[in-house]
Amino acid sequence: MMSTYKRATLDEDELIGSTVDEIYPTSLQVSVRRGHGPRCWTNRTHLERKLLVLVCVLFFSLFVCVLTLGFYYKAAHPGLCLSESCVKVASAVLGALDPSVDPCHDFYNFACGGWVKNNPLPEGKSRWGPFSNLWERNMAVMKQQLENTSMTGITEAERKAQWYYQACMNESKIQDLGAQPLQELINQTGGWALTEPWDKSNFHEVLRVVSANYRTSPFFTVFVSTDSKNSNSNIIQVDQSGLGLPSRDYYLNKTANQKYLDAYLDFLVKLGVLLGGSVERSRTLMQQIVDFETELANITVPQEERRDEEVIYHKIQAKDLGALAPAVDWLPFLKEIFAPVELNETEPVVVYAMEYLPKVSHLINSTDKSILNNYMIMKVVRKMVSILDQRFQDAEQRFFEVIYGTKKSCRPRWKLCVSDTDSALGFALGAMFVKTTFAEGNKAVAEDMVSQIKQAFEESMQHVSWMDPATKKAAKEKADAIYNMIGYPKFIMQPKELDKVFNDLEVVSDLYFQNVMQYYNFSARVTADQLRKAPNRDQWSMTPPTVNAYYNPTKNEMVFPAGILQAPFYSTAWPKSMNFGGIGVVMGHELTHAFDDQGREYDKDGNLRSWWKNSSVEAFKKQTQCMVEQYSNYSINQEPLNGKHTLGENIADNGGLKAAYKAYESWINKNGEEALLPALGMTNRQLFFVGFAQVWCSVRTPESSHEGVITDPHSPSRFRVIGTVSNSRQFSQHFNCKAGSPHEPQAQV
Repeated sequence: MMSTYKRATLDEDELIGSTVDEIYPTSLQVSVRRGHGPRCWTNRTHLERKLLVLVCVLFFSLFVCVLTLGFYYKAAHPGLCLSESCVKVASAVLGALDPSVDPCHDFYNFACGGWVKNNPLPEGKSRWGPFSNLWERNMAVMKQQLENTSMTGITEAERKAQWYYQACMNESKIQDLGAQPLQELINQTGGWALTEPWDKSNFHEVLRVVSANYRTSPFFTVFVSTDSKNSNSNIIQVDQSGLGLPSRDYYLNKTANQKYLDAYLDFLVKLGVLLGGSVERSRTLMQQIVDFETELANITVPQEERRDEEVIYHKIQAKDLGALAPAVDWLPFLKEIFAPVELNETEPVVVYAMEYLPKVSHLINSTDKSILNNYMIMKVVRKMVSILDQRFQDAEQRFFEVIYGTKKSCRPRWKLCVSDTDSALGFALGAMFVKTTFAEGNKAVAEDMVSQIKQAFEESMQHVSWMDPATKKAAKEKADAIYNMIGYPKFIMQPKELDKVFNDLEVVSDLYFQNVMQYYNFSARVTADQLRKAPNRDQWSMTPPTVNAYYNPTKNEMVFPAGILQAPFYSTAWPKSMNFGGIGVVMGHELTHAFDDQGREYDKDGNLRSWWKNSSVEAFKKQTQCMVEQYSNYSINQEPLNGKHTLGENIADNGGLKAAYKAYESWINKNGEEALLPALGMTNRQLFFVGFAQVWCSVRTPESSHEGVITDPHSPSRFRVIGTVSNSRQFSQHFNCKAGSPHEPQAQV
């Protein structure tokens, strides 16, 4: 076999032994065989010279043809990528698949069936997926940074983050103090009827204290944010508040939710007992609180009825709040909330709850003052549960076991403390996280990808048949004006600026409860300081380690924290198909939010105004109604989804997938086909869709799914995949889905 192989080669030694006479019957061959040196070009005959030129031309032409054919063959048949990273990602993709499922019939189970089988829900978790897994990894990085107290060259703000974490981890101190810090706080606020007779007329004083000092929102919420109709200024805003249970539905639909109401009451009773009340007294008082919250739920406006911000936005003056809700002494209340800023009756206020406020005012006036006080104090107690000793946390854990279906677990204390430190000093902690994990080059790569997604989105928009030319032009201007925030806000990498932000926050290393109270006061001062000022672009709503992203309509900006710019969403070692299917779709999702049913109401400068022509508005509503109906026909655990409530996120999911796919196609046209991943038997375009779907692989308890259907503006993960690919003609084409298959394209927005 070796001799046969040798004969197949074109080694020079083999050619010397061949019968040259049969190949070149010319005088040239004769001269060589006779041992003479090569003849000069001038000594050759005219025929010989022509023949040599012809041979050279033919050889060169053949060489060019071979190169050209090779190039086109490689473009059409890119071959396999067998690098270590390609083999690893192929293995991960393959392990998550269930190849026995027809992708045209159930793409979610095709893409995620193996993952679901191999990922039982971890103890203590009500849901689990790639988002959760990446957050756990990010927390481990943050833990290492927070515990490295010997680190040199860190800022004062970063040191405060370490102290805050240390105080949270000081369990022995927390256990020794027990309920004392909270009991003292309740006494300072005026007490309540749990442990002693109570008959005071201090409603307004208590409302001001719990709202200003402890950052609770008993009957309504008051905050500072950008004025939607004047995006250059921050303004006081008033809205309806939240409830003790995740949604008003838990109170109103008692047949379906009785077990949750019972668990909630038991939880409140346990808290009352831990704070010194008898079981009987605590149950009586807490039942009154649940009954009162049920009345609040009755007057709370459902979220799906609040999606049109043009309708619910009302700008008034502070003095007008008295006529709207006379049960509250508004001006003293606002002055305490936003101290030390000077306020008067003409201060502008935006109200998003014109229907709700008169009703809550009437409810306050018609409710016994003891119940009102008990309710306000209980809002404080609920907020403080996680910063008290283990008895309180155990009570909350039992409550969560019912509400979210979690199994009791010994969750490491450090996870709670890392998460809380991220909430309080997230930008100081974020600076440490970024320096450890975020390669600066990733920022430029992400910005380039956003530009590609944006270009693809704008090109697609030009082909939308139902949008008039003037609106298309204005929409392109808005897309061009979107400001991209990648990785982290600039100030956290500037030590002096970072320290300046947290300069007024006092932190000690051994008193956790005190640190939290200091943070509430600090947060209140920061909020008050923003009033009437122009919004700050460096003020993010998410910290750098966060595994998420968002679009802010009043700033017309997209934010992609460093925490999400990692696998499985993005990796420099991964195929572009996976990156476009992962972080590319996320980018397209946030971009599309600028044009969903709420985002479209804001212009390129972030102002809430009518900038679409009426004909396009009506056509848009007609298109989106189709999507409302599509998603309302889905159900999970026999519970139908609310397509109206999830409309904005469904639009973003569909638009994001479409823009990212088009951007990937453009990348291929510019750079050529990528090598294929081994063992999958998939084209790169198929891999794009699989990469998108596998980001959403998840497991979840039935209770958590129920809570999600009621409260979450996003569709459940399964339908974020199925609903979106069912509207993609490209998906149907690349997976060869036949007409009438479940994933045949439906809605097109």
